[in-house]
Amino acid sequence: MSKQILFIFALCLTLSVAAQKSQETPYGVVIPQGFTYHLDVPFTPEGEWVGKMDLYLPPRTDKPTPIIINIFGGGWNHGNKEKQRGFSNFFKAGCAVANIEYRLVDVAPAPAAIEDVRSALIFLLRNAATYHIDPQRIILMGGSAGGHLAMMGAYLGNDHRFDRDYEGIGEIRIAAVLDKYGIADMVDFSVGEKPYRSAVRWIGDRIGDREFMASVSPISYVNADTPPTFIVHGDADDIVPYQQSVWLHDALLKAGVETEFMTIPQGGHGKFGTEINGEINRAMVAFLRRTGVIE
Repeated sequence: MSKQILFIFALCLTLSVAAQKSQETPYGVVIPQGFTYHLDVPFTPEGEWVGKMDLYLPPRTDKPTPIIINIFGGGWNHGNKEKQRGFSNFFKAGCAVANIEYRLVDVAPAPAAIEDVRSALIFLLRNAATYHIDPQRIILMGGSAGGHLAMMGAYLGNDHRFDRDYEGIGEIRIAAVLDKYGIADMVDFSVGEKPYRSAVRWIGDRIGDREFMASVSPISYVNADTPPTFIVHGDADDIVPYQQSVWLHDALLKAGVETEFMTIPQGGHGKFGTEINGEINRAMVAFLRRTGVIE
């Protein structure tokens, strides 16, 4: 057999084995061999709108697994969980993923989206044993409006002001937050020097209520017990000002919270490209390892 034929045979075999090691879900998420998935799992209390999540779970071991709650962005007015991808680095690190949806502004204005993120979190805490996840190693992640909601869901901790059904869950302690160019200060973002139209719309009739806007601002809740937070932001972002992350990082440092701030030089509002996104994902996994959230 010629060397060329041997090479082609070996390549085909390699591709065949690689194909067997992963599968693609109906929503286009590629999961490794041994992982299981549960799509459109309802997590909200009974009502007119039913929130759903997609769960991607690693093979069971003797230890419960860490889980990342992923929250899509889109200015609180568009987007959906079905278009979320890019979890491979977290799957390789042995993490489960809960990819969730929430009410957009056309369904309900603030604070509805925060309520839904908290409902998803509470659902996972209640069902931690069922899905073999570690309630002490829950990570919230999101970009843009999703980053804002990830921070709100985590930074509220045991503050139940936006929770609709929390009896019997005990202490809420989030392990870490992965914030990708999220909004930290909704007051400035809504009524500051350059108000963002979608933020004004999301705040709705309470746009003149600074106390309410502060209550939906992650930076208002930063204290010594705030979870470790990884921040990434492009310094040329023309939608969510880079300064938002600067303020957040400064507040976290002042409170003594473990944090890492990754600046993307000349980076816009996400869409950094495949190479940079790969660097960001690897940096986030490294942050989770350094903070002891994953092994």
